[in-house]
Amino acid sequence: QVQLVESGGGLVQPGGSLRLSCAASRIIFSWYDMGWYRQAPGKQRELVAAITSAGSASYADSVKGRFTISRDNAKKTVVLQMNSLKPEDTAVYYCSARFHGASNVSSWGQGTQVTVSS
Repeated sequence: QVQLVESGGGLVQPGGSLRLSCAASRIIFSWYDMGWYRQAPGKQRELVAAITSAGSASYADSVKGRFTISRDNAKKTVVLQMNSLKPEDTAVYYCSARFHGASNVSSWGQGTQVTVSS
């Protein structure tokens, strides 16, 4: 059973930064595309950023230029660096793993709360 454990959430003022980390275990990490999703109260879960097994990154339009996703295959970690945070970034953020080439996410983390407020 794949395990994904997120860390790094918290409360930050608008314009601030946070760094989310996701540690994966029981997985051949290099075989998986990794992603960060978020879900705000009353809203559907949305994809924020993704990175393929080969290291190609993509972003939702709402976070382009502010968020950066990266991965370390040796350490089996994926990081989401979030800068210039806005109140609308407030959500629970989830790490995800999808076997490369598959259509659906196969594993989720438990989520970490990010709150952007003054």
